[in-house]
Amino acid sequence: MTVISIQSQVAWGHVGNSAASFPIQLHGIDVVAVPTTLLSNRPGYPTIRGRVLDVQLVADLLRGIEERGAVEAARLILSGYLGSADIAMDVADFVARAKAANPALLYCCDPVLGDRDRGMFVRSDIPPLVRDELCPLADIITPNHFEFEFLCGARVTTIDDVVAQASALMARGPQTIVITSAELAGTPQSEIETLAIERTQSDKICAWRVRTPRIPISPSGTGDLFAALFVAARARGLATPDALSHAASGIYGVLERTAQRGTEEMRIIESAGVMLDPKPRFAAVAIAAS
Repeated sequence: MTVISIQSQVAWGHVGNSAASFPIQLHGIDVVAVPTTLLSNRPGYPTIRGRVLDVQLVADLLRGIEERGAVEAARLILSGYLGSADIAMDVADFVARAKAANPALLYCCDPVLGDRDRGMFVRSDIPPLVRDELCPLADIITPNHFEFEFLCGARVTTIDDVVAQASALMARGPQTIVITSAELAGTPQSEIETLAIERTQSDKICAWRVRTPRIPISPSGTGDLFAALFVAARARGLATPDALSHAASGIYGVLERTAQRGTEEMRIIESAGVMLDPKPRFAAVAIAAS
């Protein structure tokens, strides 16, 4: 079983593939990790070295893994931070080729574009391509609340808003939408909310929520880690509500360990046990159906 993960990579710390590869492998899944950037560390430190990769290099790597049979062996493709518009377009081309070659292959697009605190943190030509080229190819998307509003083109403040906007977005491609760090009316200040909305084969819309206690830290890479845990769960055959519960509970365990250690970077390696078998486990609760 294999996941192809196309994301940034850092030598120091845990974002992009440097946050995603180990958690996926921990679940017994091979990872074909294709970098879009090679950096010494994430932004936010006093210095940063490295660069966004040339699109031709990324394209060559993707062609190379196709030649080794990675597409036929893969259960899912996961994409995250892309670095440039050219890379975004090449990833779209790769996903289209891969899905044609392996119709059972699922594509999870984590639209790493921005957040409420910083706004958009990618080049201005990338978000429209993620919205218009990558998301329509996706079976699953995992935006945070800020990114979900951008993809929908509307403010979302209630559960009814979420379901309505997700339903419209699903008409353009994805069957499953997972929204992390949701900030909705009625969400307790002491909790973090993660939502999943899914269109079933019978065209029914189902939705679930998981609430976990809010831990007063915000290390980089949490979205990358969540997407990795969710993809690992889906690759292993878990249904969406169970995958949602697993990923949200695993993230909580990692953040709890990180807060205890008082470090800037997530304590992913030493949290292997809680990512594999999270305790406590927070259940996904059905919230809407139509």
